Amino acid sequence: MYKKPCGVFDEAYVQDSALVRTAYRWFMLVLFLVYLFGVLPLFASNYFMDVMINIAITVIAALGLQIIVGFTGQISLGHAAFMAVGAYTSAILSTHLGMSFWIAMPLAALFAGLLGIVIAMPALRIRGFYIAVTTLAAHYIIMWLILHGGNLTKGVSGMTAGEIRIGSFAFTSELKFYYLAMLFASVAVFLTSNMMRTKIGRAMIAVRDNDLAAEFMGINVFKTKVLSFFLSALYAGVAGSLLAHYQGIITVDQFTLLDSIWMLAMLIIGGATIVGAIMGVVFLKILSQLVLFGAPVIGHAFPSFAASGVAAFMQMFFGAVIILFLIFEPRGLFHRWQITLSAFRLWPFPY
Repeated sequence: MYKKPCGVFDEAYVQDSALVRTAYRWFMLVLFLVYLFGVLPLFASNYFMDVMINIAITVIAALGLQIIVGFTGQISLGHAAFMAVGAYTSAILSTHLGMSFWIAMPLAALFAGLLGIVIAMPALRIRGFYIAVTTLAAHYIIMWLILHGGNLTKGVSGMTAGEIRIGSFAFTSELKFYYLAMLFASVAVFLTSNMMRTKIGRAMIAVRDNDLAAEFMGINVFKTKVLSFFLSALYAGVAGSLLAHYQGIITVDQFTLLDSIWMLAMLIIGGATIVGAIMGVVFLKILSQLVLFGAPVIGHAFPSFAASGVAAFMQMFFGAVIILFLIFEPRGLFHRWQITLSAFRLWPFPY
């Protein structure tokens, strides 16, 4: 729960329930948005823009997974498959039917969400580990259908997706797409934050904490879980559609089971909250960039290592990072950040 600084009090319920609760936080939020949309793009290289675009797209997908894992307390190993559904549906609609991105993307997200309901209906009759196994099976079924989709999905050859346009303006460069991806990510964060304050969001949290108690309070547990799967798959569909139109061509290799596992790892590292999901995405993406540049250095320093040996070591490094977080910071980076903020608020009175 957020604690206000000493001497700052709420005088109305509107203030107590506000997303941004102090003038200082409003100032910091506006300053951050100005930096994100106004200052950073002026000095960043195309490579850095590409990294930021991938972070923004992954944040949207991770927020969708957060709805299932963090808010409803379920486990899904098929999140990358829902991204693939959104990506391929959007690519099919734009390539085969000539639809604009602005029509193809909502339809692709809706189709991914409906497919999430289809998978959730039988999966949520069971609990715990069996839900994870069911979503794992759904991942392989979806990948098989895409690979054997013939001319519709182009199989192993890959599917092309058209450019995103507004009239004659096309989002063709990294800089232009950066603004679009960041806008979508910002809207996703805003909508998710507000959704958790609604009746639906509170019902999800109640189901996560104790589904039997939630059912006794009149909450339709099954409906709540199905809705969470729908929204999660919807977010994944939006992320997949953006990725397809950004890359220009997509293949099934971009949506592996390992990607679903890494998104779960992002929630472990950042914490099962909205801000935690963002922190986990940023942390792992930056770490992957450090590893990408560090691998040649390690290979040069230890010539006896083959290229495959260095790659295996890097995978072990990522695994070790997750294990260390589970041991020393199981509640994630966001929890540590909250402790740090509390310490500064109380200083110099630690008691």
